[in-house]
Amino acid sequence: MNLEHLTSQDPELSAAIGDELTRQRNSIELIASENFVSLAVMEAVGSCLTNKYAEGLPGHRYYGGCWAVDAIEDIARERAKKLFGAAFVNVQPHSGAQANYAAESVFAKPGDTVMGMDLSNGGHLTHGSPANFSGKLFNMISYGLSEETERIDYDDVAAKAEQYKPRLIIAGASAYPRIIDFERFAQIAHDNGAALMVDMAHIAGLVATGAHPSPMPYADVVTTTTHKTLRGTRGGLILWNNEELTKPMNSAVFPGSQGGPLEHVIAGKAVAFGEALQPSFKTYIDNVCANAKALGRGMESRGLRMVTGGTDNHLLLVDLTTAGEDVTGKSAENALDEVGITVNKNTIPGEKRSPFVTSGIRVGSAAMTTRGFDEAEAERIGQLIGDTVTHLGGEDVMAKVAAEVKELLARHPLYPEIG
Repeated sequence: MNLEHLTSQDPELSAAIGDELTRQRNSIELIASENFVSLAVMEAVGSCLTNKYAEGLPGHRYYGGCWAVDAIEDIARERAKKLFGAAFVNVQPHSGAQANYAAESVFAKPGDTVMGMDLSNGGHLTHGSPANFSGKLFNMISYGLSEETERIDYDDVAAKAEQYKPRLIIAGASAYPRIIDFERFAQIAHDNGAALMVDMAHIAGLVATGAHPSPMPYADVVTTTTHKTLRGTRGGLILWNNEELTKPMNSAVFPGSQGGPLEHVIAGKAVAFGEALQPSFKTYIDNVCANAKALGRGMESRGLRMVTGGTDNHLLLVDLTTAGEDVTGKSAENALDEVGITVNKNTIPGEKRSPFVTSGIRVGSAAMTTRGFDEAEAERIGQLIGDTVTHLGGEDVMAKVAAEVKELLARHPLYPEIG
């Protein structure tokens, strides 16, 4: 990341970017939706491709001079197909939300009934939140978790599908730590005349390596982000197997929901897909899953409760109510930030607090694993999280935690190649 020209031309902005690099280096990143890309990905995203307009698809552009970006986008498409076993892909969505908008618009028109996981139970804004386009455009029916098991209640999903006959059912989550049964979802959807869309944004890296069952054999369409566990640049991706969906799906992206693709970002996606196809990526994902379990063990040793009792993937949802009545997701997030551990507050099943306060935190292992933390260190970090949130305001405890966090970070420097 050479900022020589930026530093000379715009020192104010250059300094702000430097501050963000310092922040990333000086904290243990545990936000489940974040990761650290390779220098190769950063180089691709920061390349001259940012100059090129390329509306349309490779071989069918509305601008001239696209032969180079056609080759780049084809590389990204072929790698994505191979990575996920998909017959067709579109690598152009600018984000996961735009990928979801495009895919949903193929199967449902405004006013149609669509089912998605409730946001407070671990779903995503684009799965039916009234504040989002999905909740504004469609008649959204939410499903959630069993009160007893805190896992997806498939019987409830089936009953609601039979009752409401949705055009589309959305599976996938942003804060759900367990395996999702895509085959069961497909049976429920298809038995009731609905299409199944799977948003695998959080678990895409796990799906790519077989650490989580793939939705591709069952879903009518699959969407994902390209960051998170996939460890690529920020962006979206759509995959499907039915050739009849190709024209409407591509049209839903352009011109249906966005204009010219970001070819520099697509190049970054291509690099990340190539990295994910390497044997080393499977080792990485195996370590991600092991580290997530170790984080959970560490927090449990300090009396914190893991929602569902643990995790099958890269994230944990932590119930803070066992830490004391005054401990909230917001206060825990702030305290952990002070000691150099970055998490996000999150609602938990049966949430009684505002989504701006919450009773839980979400913790993920993808970024810390990229940085090189091992299982023993992950368990220790879990203990440090527990020590912090059970001693909010305890200056001596927080000072000791901050000192140990600093030592842990020193073992695993981030981007040492960058000055």
